[in-house]
Amino acid sequence: MATIKDVAREAGVSIATVSYVINNTRPVSPETRRRVLAAVKRLNYRPSIVARSLQMGRTHLIGYSWRPLPPERGSPILDRFIHALGRAAYRAGYHLLAFPTPDVEREIEIYEELVEMGRVDGIVLSATNQDDRRVAYLRQTGFPFAAFGRAGAEWDYPWADVDGTAGVAMAVHHLHEMGHRRIAMLAWPENSLAGQYRYQGYLQGLQEVDLDFDPDLVVRVEHAEAEGRRGLAQLLALPPGRQPTALVCVSDLIAVGAMNEALDRGLPVGRRFGIVGFDDIPLARYLRPPLTTVRQPVDSIGETVVAQLVALIEGEPLSDAQRHRLLEPTLVVRASTMG
Repeated sequence: MATIKDVAREAGVSIATVSYVINNTRPVSPETRRRVLAAVKRLNYRPSIVARSLQMGRTHLIGYSWRPLPPERGSPILDRFIHALGRAAYRAGYHLLAFPTPDVEREIEIYEELVEMGRVDGIVLSATNQDDRRVAYLRQTGFPFAAFGRAGAEWDYPWADVDGTAGVAMAVHHLHEMGHRRIAMLAWPENSLAGQYRYQGYLQGLQEVDLDFDPDLVVRVEHAEAEGRRGLAQLLALPPGRQPTALVCVSDLIAVGAMNEALDRGLPVGRRFGIVGFDDIPLARYLRPPLTTVRQPVDSIGETVVAQLVALIEGEPLSDAQRHRLLEPTLVVRASTMG
């Protein structure tokens, strides 16, 4: 592997001059810069990350942890977010240090180690919740971090999130346009902040299309296919005339369970009984029927979170509009509401 000495010899300059060009720390004449960069390219020179970190006081690493889930309860959206995060970090000149943690306590312990040892320049969080302890710790330390998700209106920190309220309201409007007047929802438990935003969208959508709210048409379920089945079974146990003709689900995985339950009961999913999910996981388009769902702009969220974090690391100011980004989802209409 070529060294900085090899580059200096090839370009006919000092080692210090090569360092000035690579790190852009001092002015260098255009001709000298051209010779150095040409030598770097010819020799395929790659600066030592360790050496650059010592010089610049940075590692150019971003820490990110995720919670492992059982295969049957996987989260394709968070998997996709990791890829989006890695791509955006690379384009910004950083790399992702990703690691799983079994629980919040262990995750915070690892953050303490990373912060104290200076092993990363910043941290990205995801799957945040109300009064999130990870957010509390990082805010207290003053260490640079940004998050995919909010943790309550009282806590000010850089975040990007999907507008779940708007997304579910879109779904209710769509089902109303399809002629449905008994629209139910399978919602997450009340301790889920993201779930509550989506539930608010359900209430908002009903109000906007002038439909009365019926508490019996809301079933709280966990994030699992079996829970989607259970939720729809409970709704279909209502007396005739009070049963729903359409269903909004807080996630695609729950919608898959509801679709399976409907089909097992001989209830055709489509125009007669509409089902809408939330996420637009890759499998959604291949279901039978393909699932109408609310698509999250995951790639844009990854890019936004990295931009926020890099700005903090590099000491650039962020306006309120840049610190708090609520991105609009898209309703993807397929046969589960139109067939």
